[in-house]
Amino acid sequence: MTIELGHFAFVLAFVLAIAQAGAGFAFWRGSELAQRFVSQAAILQFALVGLSFAALLSAFAVDDFSVRLVVEHSHSLQPMLYKITSTWGNHEGSMLLFVFTLTLFGAAVAAFGRNLPNELKTLVLSNQGLMVGAFSGFVLFTSNPFWRLDPAPFNGTELNPVLQDIGLAIHPPLLYLGYVGFSICFSFAVAALVSGRIDAAWARWVRPWTLASWAFLTLGIAMGSYWAYYELGWGGWWFWDPVENASFMPWLAGTALLHSAIVMEKRNALKIWTIFLAIITFSLSLLGTFLVRSGILTSVHSFASDPTRGIIILAMLAAFIGGAFTLFALRASSLRHGGLFAPISREGALILNNLFLSAATAGVLIGTLYPLVLEALTGARITVGAPFFDLTFGALMVPLLLLIPFGPFLAWKRGDLVAVGQRLFAAIVVTVILTLIVFGFLGFPISLAPIGLGIGIWVMVGPIAELAERAAIGRAKWAQSWQRLKGLPKTAWSTAIAHFGVGVSVIGIVCATAFQTENVTSMRAGETVDIAGYSITYQGEEHFEGPNFTADRGTFLIDAPWGRDRQLTSERRVYGVSGTPTTEAGIATYGFSQMYIQFGERFGTDGRVVRLWHKPFVLLIWLGTVLMAGAGFLSLTDRRMRIGAPTTARQKAKPAEAGQ
Repeated sequence: MTIELGHFAFVLAFVLAIAQAGAGFAFWRGSELAQRFVSQAAILQFALVGLSFAALLSAFAVDDFSVRLVVEHSHSLQPMLYKITSTWGNHEGSMLLFVFTLTLFGAAVAAFGRNLPNELKTLVLSNQGLMVGAFSGFVLFTSNPFWRLDPAPFNGTELNPVLQDIGLAIHPPLLYLGYVGFSICFSFAVAALVSGRIDAAWARWVRPWTLASWAFLTLGIAMGSYWAYYELGWGGWWFWDPVENASFMPWLAGTALLHSAIVMEKRNALKIWTIFLAIITFSLSLLGTFLVRSGILTSVHSFASDPTRGIIILAMLAAFIGGAFTLFALRASSLRHGGLFAPISREGALILNNLFLSAATAGVLIGTLYPLVLEALTGARITVGAPFFDLTFGALMVPLLLLIPFGPFLAWKRGDLVAVGQRLFAAIVVTVILTLIVFGFLGFPISLAPIGLGIGIWVMVGPIAELAERAAIGRAKWAQSWQRLKGLPKTAWSTAIAHFGVGVSVIGIVCATAFQTENVTSMRAGETVDIAGYSITYQGEEHFEGPNFTADRGTFLIDAPWGRDRQLTSERRVYGVSGTPTTEAGIATYGFSQMYIQFGERFGTDGRVVRLWHKPFVLLIWLGTVLMAGAGFLSLTDRRMRIGAPTTARQKAKPAEAGQ
């Protein structure tokens, strides 16, 4: 009965979403009744879809094998955590999570968007309702997760063993809060184009939603990267897989949107470009949805391989993106350009930032789609791999990273590059000294790696120099500098922390890529292998039974260079229902570095193939992303993110003059 209740609630949510979109778009101007209905419908939708999601989750938790989805993706022997995560570890359940996230953001705007003009709020929620209606209809008519079986089988076929990990409980929800969250930015863009109100206030209203989505997406991508790193047993943290790229492209575009919205808010400029970015960011999110579910890709990330459903998603994608860009084309020519500014200015720096990020997004998009388009047109199959992406993306990111510390020092409207260079002189000196120390420590190699480390150091030192400049450290008494530092707005701190986090990730990427040590060898019990100053002794293996798998577990003793011993285990599992083998890598952490051991295939009668990696400072990759996301959430706590754009004295005077 529970699953029928969830199904019925979802049908009601679908009908309500259609009514919300219809009433909102028809009566968005001047009808208080329609405006109240749209807001209340958005909140009720969230409750109904939440009830549906809870019903499906309950079916997985209690092993209700009369539900087809539970049969296909769960098993009674699975631990409870993996039964619950099985709810969205499949196409139908993940689409329900997609719709739930859409309604979550719609309800958040309805509940917390009190400062929004009623007409703009109504249009935003109407467009959100239209998307909820479209995707909930797709779920009901092509991907129904509530379908029952009669008779019900005794047991299920279990969740994909690769997905039976804590990562499935964290990565997809965070990812959906990110790239589905950009739907609100898309709705704001559509609402602005329909109403014709595109100004600094609009930028102020859209910025918190962009920040929240961007921060969640940052965490989601980082968690997915770390999950693949420790679960797949290949020792890598990024593969440029097409589906990885599908979540990375909205992140790049969303980063550009964040910076563009700042210019629009502060200077009432870049209106057309900011609206364009809001549309393109969610368009890239929809593209990712199509790639994952169309069956055109073979990937560990893919949820479905049904071309029919892929065509429907493609049609929905074309309708939303095509409709938005048609509206954009009709309205763009009527938009007024904002304030003028010199090329050397804060606005100019942010535009340059946008150009590099947009070019990087285009490069990743071309590399991802070109093999698919070529195969569709000619039948030829090619692979665009890491070398293309590394070269293209790296060439665009290096100049952007070098420019990051300059931006915050430039003045709005017109800046002085020479003066900025003088203010950054101490940071440049510190960077050069630290880079030379790194060169010397590495033995002055002929390599690009120390240069990469120098760039990372430069990006980290820049925000520190900015905070020191704003607090007048060295130019005022320490007590005054401390008071200034404490009085800085949270947005200033968040900008500095985010840029510092970028530098931390750059250093982690360079170290893990250039200085990692790998050894693939065969080992018997009692044998020792040396790698990067560590002595690894294979102590033997044991066979044991897990809750729904059998495993061979190898035990290793690690003798670190400074004499601290540590025991580590690595496993090879075989899951009983599907017979699928998986690898559970053993990872020992030393500061920010890790020793990574994969227990491999049998070698002879009593040996094992063992793959060992020493990855120096690899954890800095994910620490940097956590700092970036944390900076985004810190910025959201700033009061200025919760109010509208400031009203100028000239605007305030107009009502007074009218009253006279």
